Amino acid sequence: MSLYSALPSIDKLLKTPEGSRLSNEFGHTAVVNICRQLIEQGREYIKNENKLPSFFQDIGLTLGEVEQQLHAQSHVKIQSVHNLTGTILHTNLGRALWSDAAQQAALTAMSHNVALEYDLEESKRSHRDHYISDLLCQLTGAEAACIVNNNAAAVLLMLATFAQGKEVIISRGELIEIGGAFRIPDIMQQAGCKLVEVGTTNRTHLSDYRHAINENTAFLMKVHSSNYQICGFTKSVTEAELVTLAKEFNLPVMTDLGSGALVDLAQYGLPKEPTVQEKWAQGVNLISFSGDKLLGGPQAGIIVGKKAMIDRLQSHPLKRALRCDKVILAGLEATLRLYLQPEKLSQYLTTLHLLTQPVEALREQAEKLHSALATALTADYTLAITDSMAQIGSGSQPMATLPSIAVTISTEKAGKLTALLQRFKALPQPIICRVEKEKIWLDLRSLANIDKLLATLIQL
Repeated sequence: MSLYSALPSIDKLLKTPEGSRLSNEFGHTAVVNICRQLIEQGREYIKNENKLPSFFQDIGLTLGEVEQQLHAQSHVKIQSVHNLTGTILHTNLGRALWSDAAQQAALTAMSHNVALEYDLEESKRSHRDHYISDLLCQLTGAEAACIVNNNAAAVLLMLATFAQGKEVIISRGELIEIGGAFRIPDIMQQAGCKLVEVGTTNRTHLSDYRHAINENTAFLMKVHSSNYQICGFTKSVTEAELVTLAKEFNLPVMTDLGSGALVDLAQYGLPKEPTVQEKWAQGVNLISFSGDKLLGGPQAGIIVGKKAMIDRLQSHPLKRALRCDKVILAGLEATLRLYLQPEKLSQYLTTLHLLTQPVEALREQAEKLHSALATALTADYTLAITDSMAQIGSGSQPMATLPSIAVTISTEKAGKLTALLQRFKALPQPIICRVEKEKIWLDLRSLANIDKLLATLIQL
């Protein structure tokens, strides 16, 4: 009998009791599509190997493979992982973890109709940024605010609104590239404005800006170099100095602050980062920053500043294309409301909690992790609790490190370390870590939940 004829028909598979059950559970179309794919794979296998695939040697095995693939295609690929890299705001792992309050607000927005563009007090249509704008004004002192889907979009919107066909003056040392090859010069080109570089890579003076101003200048721009630092023989111009200069020529000043600190991090023993409030107090007209970096909320681009200028941003056609949905806005509002209780912020804002955990608390977690790994791993591996240095991440404080504790894993047997990394990634909730000095480092500073990690390790 031909090997090809041994492949069952789709109809035969569907008419079995198991096939009928799968159709009832997953739907006729999904089952047919998987059966068709498997039969096609079977034909290809016979052509190349001149034998039947193992799961076609029995109809029960075939239907078992069908069910397995049906479950696999229902599994969401963007899955949760344990972040043990030591980078708290890890761009590749989704940056900031939402606080409990933000999660609950987002869940409510997902499952209910919400007053997104409706003013409950006035019983009339409102703007979707209305509630958050009022809240940001309370927190920063600014006159109004505009929310878009990320900080790159915020920069694009500001440039497109106020500088299309005009010139924007910026220091050469601030022409940065951040994640995903996003470059300030490229975004200026997309916005239809002309970049005017002043100064040098390491030194820019106020006179450089003054000499570049002409009748076609739209505004002076500052970009906070949060994802790199130039050290040594350097000079930059502050926002306060730029504001004074800009007033002479009746020009606005705009700042891309990037990381979005709304509190003085130094009070928590963390490296100093410029705050939005400081830039507004210095007279900057528009300030953009991220929602999912040091702010500790969902991905968003936030612009605060002069009301007349914010109104123009809100009415620009790009705003609709770049706006946030109800879930992001709900999560962002809940995050910002935590800042109204500053004494409780490190307790309830997940990002700040991770950044400020005492080393002693991390050591206690490390001891639990060490014990769990000692049970799960063979004697081929050597475990140790080691001092470590973590980092904030996502372009925030690139040179700064935070004291941390890690569990390190080493082995003298070739290939064992790589094999263990693969086992970590194959877990139901994969473990993502770093490898340094021929050791696996499981850094506790970036870990969200030690109890969930320990539960995962039972399955290692």
